[in-house]
Amino acid sequence: MVKHQPLQVYEKQVFVSFVTGIYGCRWKRYQRSQDDSSRWECTWFFILCSSFLLLLFWAYFWLVAQNDFNEFNWSVYNRSGEWRDETIPILASTTVGFSYITFLLILALFHISLGQQLNLYWVHKIGVLATLLTTVSGVVSVDDIWGDEWDILLVSLQATAPFLHIGALATVTAVSWLVAGYVVRRERSNFQMMVLLIYIVILLAVYVAPLTFTCPCIMDRHGLSPRPDVIGRRGAPMLAPENTMVSFNRALQHGASSLEADVSISLDGVPFLMRDHTLRRTTDVRKVFPARQFDDASFFNWTEIRSLNAGQWFLESDPYWTVKTLTSKERGRIGNQSVCSLVEMLRLAARANSSALLNIRKPPPEHPRHRSWFMDTLWAVQKAGISQKRVRTVTWTPDTDRGRVRGLQQTTNEKLSVEEIRQRGITSLTLHYGKASHKDIQEYLANNVSVTVYPVNEPWLYSTLWCSGVPSVSSDAPQVLRKVPYPIWLMSQSAYSFIWVSSDLVSLAIVIGIFCFQKWRMSRMQNYNPEQIMLSAVARRSSRDVNIMKEKLIFSELNNGLSSTEELSLYPENGYARYSHGGLSH
Repeated sequence: MVKHQPLQVYEKQVFVSFVTGIYGCRWKRYQRSQDDSSRWECTWFFILCSSFLLLLFWAYFWLVAQNDFNEFNWSVYNRSGEWRDETIPILASTTVGFSYITFLLILALFHISLGQQLNLYWVHKIGVLATLLTTVSGVVSVDDIWGDEWDILLVSLQATAPFLHIGALATVTAVSWLVAGYVVRRERSNFQMMVLLIYIVILLAVYVAPLTFTCPCIMDRHGLSPRPDVIGRRGAPMLAPENTMVSFNRALQHGASSLEADVSISLDGVPFLMRDHTLRRTTDVRKVFPARQFDDASFFNWTEIRSLNAGQWFLESDPYWTVKTLTSKERGRIGNQSVCSLVEMLRLAARANSSALLNIRKPPPEHPRHRSWFMDTLWAVQKAGISQKRVRTVTWTPDTDRGRVRGLQQTTNEKLSVEEIRQRGITSLTLHYGKASHKDIQEYLANNVSVTVYPVNEPWLYSTLWCSGVPSVSSDAPQVLRKVPYPIWLMSQSAYSFIWVSSDLVSLAIVIGIFCFQKWRMSRMQNYNPEQIMLSAVARRSSRDVNIMKEKLIFSELNNGLSSTEELSLYPENGYARYSHGGLSH
């Protein structure tokens, strides 16, 4: 009587070695284990998942915040005093960190699906912590410097929610393979039930998430409003220096129906165009008047302001990475630009039969034109020869001063009720896109209140506002919006409901099928005799592989189990072993 020891077949597991080697530096077979992962390693897996979710949020934020990169750099400039494109290092570090964490998470999921024990290498642990802390510090810094920008996340969901829902649906459906493999194990525990319950709750939440969506572009195409007019915000500042004549000309060339400018009043009462409080960023005041470079721009007289160069900074700093697209003639023209007066801009608007939107900054109290700034503005409008009905003003002043700008169309950047708008005599609103919800826009339009939304530089935001019925938008990139002749996507409610319900049903069917398959696979494995598994593995190998196997079939006396007539037959020529009765055959 004999008994046999299990035959161990060591197949090459290149993929498993790759996964465990990179994740945990366990390249050898003896270093790997299929035991349950320790709580410490499970904690690191949780940290890895948390880092991934945070980085996913962080990457999505910067993807949609691309609409406001210029505003971010301007906010940093106001704090540091130096103009730099701070988005480049942020985007580079985010890309590297997100790619690294995603790669590790994929390896960890492969560990789980292959039944391998999680054991993150210490170098990766340092990398995960460094990435997590860097991202957290970035979130805190942005909240301090640019806290209002978080509004773009909710605004962007109006355009991206249907597509994010499909992605989330595919993700939770794929995760069901891992969840099912874990909860159908023979051993039952409370933690398994908790995992299953959490997964079901998340799955149901994803299924019904579209009920909470507010997407203006889910509408009947026959109800689509006319294409919103594009206002050149400071001209076309991505193609030429902001608030200069060449910039306004470029905006009109790219289809802008109106021009927007920032107006300050000089020491001698001449309205000129300047966004900043000082002249340091957009002129060569450091060279011409170095001792006065930090002075308020309104404390220079017009002769001094006119002597400054307002274009060379654009060629040197290349704030939008567009200088290389300019011809030598265009560079020469830009390099000779001077500070633009309000009269020059309004005359250009009058010749182009367009309108103007003026953001007027009231001079400081110690300024000699502090009380007469409104008369200086009216004088410029009259001198330019443009109709006052085609000039709208946004004055950063109390209502008592606002009423002094007689004859000009009044607008405000405050979000007011319809009753307040009527009481103040305001004809239109100029709102930041974060303040202009779809519901508010519909209410304003229903009460004949014109709404202009700013800043709108990306096609997805322009399309969303178009579907909302906004009549006009203010943009730093009229050349980009010109290429949007129709909303990026437009879908009827019935079509989207069909896609939503169909995708949910398909996902549900796949999840149920995966759970059933995992249950069947586990029950089959539990019914298998280990000897049958090992002998079946040998039967699939060639005779040459069997002859060179490192571990042979070992015979020993039976302590119990096999009868005296039961023997083991070996058939090397067929590459497998089996039991027979009546003696040991060869």
